Amino acid sequence: MIAVIDYGMGNLRSVEKALNVVGAKTKVTSRASDLKKCEKLVFPGVGAFGEAMRELKRRKLIEPIKDAIDSGKSFLGLCLGLQLLFEKSDEAPGVKGLCVLKGEVKKFKVKNLKVPHMGWNNVGYRPKAKGLRSKILNGVINGAYMYFVHSYYVKPKESKIAVTTTDYGIKFISGIQKDNIYGFQFHPEKSQELGLKILENFVRLPVSG
Repeated sequence: MIAVIDYGMGNLRSVEKALNVVGAKTKVTSRASDLKKCEKLVFPGVGAFGEAMRELKRRKLIEPIKDAIDSGKSFLGLCLGLQLLFEKSDEAPGVKGLCVLKGEVKKFKVKNLKVPHMGWNNVGYRPKAKGLRSKILNGVINGAYMYFVHSYYVKPKESKIAVTTTDYGIKFISGIQKDNIYGFQFHPEKSQELGLKILENFVRLPVSG
């Protein structure tokens, strides 16, 4: 069973539906007991960093999420669900993120391009990510187009956790993996066949934790 974390802000149903399409059994939940019992977690996100962290705190989900990650369960953060794993964001000065990953979330400052970055853009493999690629990006071509909607991007302190990058005025990290933690700035559930392939790869990861 895969838990789709409900904190009142995610595009829950589209993510749940996409996971079901690729064969996953899912449960949309905001209960800590469900996160403990599930085999894997997906953390979708649409909304604002500060408001999301306040809602996670209100629902008493912060520690259960961290506990699940610490136990070794495979964890997939999507869009804001990726950004919240970091320590802080330009979007909400003074608000502490989950601090699962070291680094921050930066606002786009690009000339002659609209912000938010919205629509299809290509996703390129990071050259040194060959070992990671076989797990979560297996069957996804280098340079595949994925669907983005965001005004902020992650800037990890450990650049080696990047598995994909994308250009939008600047080159930014659009996909990460560290141990059992996976995350993408784009929306696989909205990215047609290749986006579904990423979700399928996640579903097929060995169960641990």
